[in-house]
Amino acid sequence: MAEIELSAGTIEYLDTGGDRPVALLLHGLLMDETLWGSVVSEISDTYRCIVPTLPFGAHRRPVRRDADLSLPGVAGLVAELMQRLGLDDVTLVGNDTGGAIAQLVAADPERNGRVGTLVLVSCEAFDNLPPGLTGRTIALLGRLPAGAFKAFMQQMRLRPARRLPIAFGRLTLRGDAVTSGWVRPILTVPGIAADAVRVLRAAFADRAVLERAAGRLAAFDRPALVVWAERDRVMPPEHGRRLAALLPQARLELVADSYTLIPLDQPRRLAHLLKTGQR
Repeated sequence: MAEIELSAGTIEYLDTGGDRPVALLLHGLLMDETLWGSVVSEISDTYRCIVPTLPFGAHRRPVRRDADLSLPGVAGLVAELMQRLGLDDVTLVGNDTGGAIAQLVAADPERNGRVGTLVLVSCEAFDNLPPGLTGRTIALLGRLPAGAFKAFMQQMRLRPARRLPIAFGRLTLRGDAVTSGWVRPILTVPGIAADAVRVLRAAFADRAVLERAAGRLAAFDRPALVVWAERDRVMPPEHGRRLAALLPQARLELVADSYTLIPLDQPRRLAHLLKTGQR
C-alpha cells in the first residue's frame, strides 16, 4: 500500500502501476480496499488499478479531527486524490457508498474533469439514504459514543453476527472471509472507532444529497455503465434502471446470484463488464 497526504490526512491506496488506462475503485462504509481484491486480480492486465482506503470506518490511519467526512467531503477527497496523482481519463468505479461518492464526483463539473467513464455498481441513489435495514442500523450505531460503538462492534468478530441482516448478511452472499477483516481496525487501531462514528453521522446528516446530485447527472455526457444485482435487497434494482436512464451514455447490466457487494459475490462477471467497457 502506498500513502499520500491529503487535506483530510494520510490516505493509503493500492496502485498496480503500469502504462494502462486508470480505474479508480471506491468502496463503501465500514469497508476497505479488499472489497476489490478479486476484481483487481482480473482487470490489472487491462487497467492500472488505484484503490484508496477511504476514511469510512475500516481505514487504518486516523484522519484529522477537522476532516470533512460527509459524502460531499469524501467526494472532494477523491477529486483531490485524482489531482495529486495526476490521473486523467479515469474510469471511476463505485460500489455501495463508493457509488454514492462516484455520483457526487460525476455530478459536479468542478470535480469531474478527470473522469472519462463512470461505473456505478449497486449503490445508494436518490432517496435511499441510509439504505435499507443495513443502512438504518449503522446510522443508529453512529449516534453512539465512540466507546460504546467499539463495544458493540466486538460481536462482529463472530461470523453469525456478521451474517445478520443488520450487518453484512444482506450485502454479500459469499464474502464473509473479506468482511471479517473490515471490523479489525475499529477494535485494534486507536482513533478509528471515533472516526467511524464521525463518518456515520456525517454520511447521513443530509439525506437529500443524492437526490440533488441525480438532478445533475444528466449533464454527465461521457460513457457510463450501471451494474446492479438482480437480487439486491438493500439497493433497489429500480434505482439502477433510473440511473441508467438519467445518464445520457449509460448502459445497464444486471448481475444474477449476487447481493449488493458484486465485487465479492460475482467478481469475474464484474471484471468482464469493466474490461469490455474499456475504451
